[in-house]
Amino acid sequence: MFANRLKSLRNQRKLSQEELAKKINTTKSTISNYENRYSTPSNEVLRDLANILNTTTDYLLGRTDNPEPLNSRLPELSAKDEKDIAKDLKKIIDNISTDGYAHFDGRSIEDLDEDDKELLKASLENSMRLAKRLAKEKFTPKKYKKEWFYEFLFTISR
Repeated sequence: MFANRLKSLRNQRKLSQEELAKKINTTKSTISNYENRYSTPSNEVLRDLANILNTTTDYLLGRTDNPEPLNSRLPELSAKDEKDIAKDLKKIIDNISTDGYAHFDGRSIEDLDEDDKELLKASLENSMRLAKRLAKEKFTPKKYKKEWFYEFLFTISR
């Protein structure tokens, strides 16, 4: 199943085996081996393939029949949502810096280098964005939801 789905998605995205291989930093023969069932990817490579092909690892592995990632099924954020996230993120980062209670692997935030601080900030921002989108989905009245949501519910209920 994995091999068929990988090849199908690669073709849908109009990528050659060589182009896909370059995107995940491997060789054309490795992609060919995956598609011909001679080998299977590691978890990291599987995740990279899913990201490049804009799908989920569950779809590639045959655990679901819906190739769309969760993020594509959630409501988009408004300009106000983006502004709120930026404001809340700044407040969180400022509080972490001044409280001194946050520790990461035994180090305080002041001990982190600039790259690690940026990674922490990006991780928090991504989490906040996903949480906001999930909340919008959960609390949007049914009469305002798009038709795709009902199609999605019908698909997963089968």
